Amino acid sequence: MIVAAFFGMATKFSEGLLAIKYRVVDKDGHSLGGPFYYIEQGMGSKWKWLAKIFAFFGVCVGLFGIGTFSQVNGIASAIQNFFDPNKVHTMAIPGIGTYSWTVVIASLVLSICVALVLIGGIKRIANVSQIVVPFMAIIYVVISLTLIICNITEIPAAIVTVVKGAFNPSAVTGGAVGTLFIAMQSGVARGIFSNESGLGSAPIAAAAAKTKEPVRQGLVSMTGTFIDTIIICTMTGLAIVLTGTWDMGLEGVAVTTKAFQLGLPFPNQVASFILMVCLVFFAFTTILGWDYYSERCLEYLTGHKKAVVKAYRWLYILAVFIGPFMTVSAVWTIADIFNGLMALPNLIAVTALSGVVVAETKVYMDGLKKDKIQP
Repeated sequence: MIVAAFFGMATKFSEGLLAIKYRVVDKDGHSLGGPFYYIEQGMGSKWKWLAKIFAFFGVCVGLFGIGTFSQVNGIASAIQNFFDPNKVHTMAIPGIGTYSWTVVIASLVLSICVALVLIGGIKRIANVSQIVVPFMAIIYVVISLTLIICNITEIPAAIVTVVKGAFNPSAVTGGAVGTLFIAMQSGVARGIFSNESGLGSAPIAAAAAKTKEPVRQGLVSMTGTFIDTIIICTMTGLAIVLTGTWDMGLEGVAVTTKAFQLGLPFPNQVASFILMVCLVFFAFTTILGWDYYSERCLEYLTGHKKAVVKAYRWLYILAVFIGPFMTVSAVWTIADIFNGLMALPNLIAVTALSGVVVAETKVYMDGLKKDKIQP
């Protein structure tokens, strides 16, 4: 995961730079950008088919991958772990299965909140989330650090476990997941999931930044990867290894919830509540953000047909409602497949335009040295 983030910072730098360099301004004065624009503008109109492929898979990732299923499934799992961990209160849904009432209620409430923002135009919910999320991030980091400090004597053994698991997985897993390839695949997949480096989603947002310096935006973009994965995800991973919850047969959010319960000097309910609140806000804002990404992809794909975009929003809300009722393994498999399909055309473009990235960076750095550009 850390190795993926290390190289991901370079990819994210390139994506942010290209997003600003090749962005366009629409008739309403909005800045639009992303892989479809730097493919078409940078590589030439003959590569427009590659931009269309990227846009298509971008819609799929929003609808079936990072945007909906995995986020909602995580929220529902965290809420169930707090309110009904033993599945005492359940209901049977014909043809689907038996689920805790907390999962059903969470699905309905979340779908309504997303609908109020996307269809109803009630931006207050989104604005509140944007204000709360930075505080949630700080709280999460503080809690994770507290867990690590409380178990500081276990850190050397945890690092040994991580290194063994990376280079000789069977020595740690007992042969259950005993190949280096699977360890690498899982680490890279989770790293990309957390920071989106190479996917092409981040440059869609970066294109709207109020800067005229492509390199400056590239530097800002790559900082996000460092914070997301090398700091926050490493803290989470260390917490999981320190407490041994990775080897308890748990899945998804339950792994981290159990780690917090075992590693923190708080009652189990308090640890579960903190994680649940943090996850709800993180995931909810991610759901809204990915609707923005996938709508921009759909607009490019359909020639900015508003009716298609409006219909897509209803499909998006339906996907949010369905997410909690899917298995964790199915959710992650679908997300990883579409992530890979979306990343492929974007990485082709980033590689093809690497000369532009190098040239722009050289000009910027030379300007800094000669005091022609303010840092």
